[in-house]
Amino acid sequence: MEENSPTVSLISCMHFVRRGVAKSVPEKIELTEKELESIIKQTAEDLRLTENPEDSEDEEGEAGASAVRDPPANPNDEFDFEKYDEEDASVNPIGIGSVATLPNLGDLSENVQIRTEGPDSDEEDDIIKPDDNLLLVGHVESDASILEVYIFNKEEGSFYVHHDVILPWFPLCIEWLSHDPSDPNPGNLCALGGMDPVIQVWDLDIENCLEPAFKLGKKPNKKKKIKRVGHKDAVLDLSWNRNFTHVLASGSADNTVLLWDLDQGAPHTTLSYFEDKVQSLTFHPLEAQTLLSGSCDGRARVTDCRTPDAHRAWQLAGEIERVTWDKQNPFCFAMSNNEGKVSYVDCRQDEPLWTITAHEKEVTGLILSEQVPGLMVTISTDGKQKTWDISSAPPVQVSERSGRVGQALCAASCPDAPFSIAVGGDNKECCIEMVDLTINEQFVHRFGSRPLVQVTTESNDDAMES
Repeated sequence: MEENSPTVSLISCMHFVRRGVAKSVPEKIELTEKELESIIKQTAEDLRLTENPEDSEDEEGEAGASAVRDPPANPNDEFDFEKYDEEDASVNPIGIGSVATLPNLGDLSENVQIRTEGPDSDEEDDIIKPDDNLLLVGHVESDASILEVYIFNKEEGSFYVHHDVILPWFPLCIEWLSHDPSDPNPGNLCALGGMDPVIQVWDLDIENCLEPAFKLGKKPNKKKKIKRVGHKDAVLDLSWNRNFTHVLASGSADNTVLLWDLDQGAPHTTLSYFEDKVQSLTFHPLEAQTLLSGSCDGRARVTDCRTPDAHRAWQLAGEIERVTWDKQNPFCFAMSNNEGKVSYVDCRQDEPLWTITAHEKEVTGLILSEQVPGLMVTISTDGKQKTWDISSAPPVQVSERSGRVGQALCAASCPDAPFSIAVGGDNKECCIEMVDLTINEQFVHRFGSRPLVQVTTESNDDAMES
């Protein structure tokens, strides 16, 4: 049995999705053998180009197709962030290609069937209920890379894989978004970054799909006279702008951040002042124009995207692993590094408010609770999971447990069950687990009586100015 076990089984990234956004019964695509063979050949060609860089060429300064939208009033504000609250909700499809048309597969209208009828009695688990959360998971097992879509239902105690997607490369980051350039209605999409510089966006409401809804970026090819669009190296993190919904940010091992215009399918702004890989980034929850990023050059930066050169930096020695905004204190954020340290920053101050040694090794998961006042959760490759009370400085460690996932590589907090945390790691026997923080008495004693904060995604007039 040991010979048949995978040599590697790990969870590299994960992301929770709020309840109520997924279709109750996802559509299913059925392909003929002929079309499946065509897809396999195309995938093999893509892999060949990846493994033979001599067929590619590096093109400097190629940022893709130019935008056709009206120019902003501020010439430095390329996305017109100053008017994001006036954004027209209607979107004109531009033919990037939706999953329903299966781009790059030709006309399959006679060969593709999309099944939408309700499930049989033995397919009850196929139904996604209104109180189900989706957990998107990047899973690497031996030579296979998979996007797994889990169902998590706190009330029922359910946690299982609903469906999955085979990926062509090692996944490194996941982001959920609802903006579909080919459909004016909100979608249920998942952007994936990995070892390949091209970002894939998949439709989570369709099962058995072998092609993404669309891709962001192109690799250069001399023979086909294709110039590079997008990143030159692996994509390490993604952040969707929930206030300015056609914008997606990507951080890369090529030391840049790109701001993508999803309606145009091209990068519109490049941030290139990083001195090393950009490992973590996230848009401000209230301000469309404010982006937080963390780099291996040991700095976290806050950028005003209306004037990309306008940014401030805070230092934490070593490499920044994770950055996250404190949604309960919109002036503040936390950052962690590869030496086990965590710092908490008020953007109005030049130095962090506090810095602690939270773990013995890199802090790969950093959560500031959106609903539980003062709660911070950290996970690390030292195998420990800790909770902290940061309502006073310095923070107080509340609980600690040894996880079952080995070296913990990622974590995510359920937005609809604030005491539930998903953790992924590299233990072949158990690489993912759901953790109920309330099983710890010290945790319940510290946080159990605190009233939960009402979650809101609306921007306000008092949001911080970076």
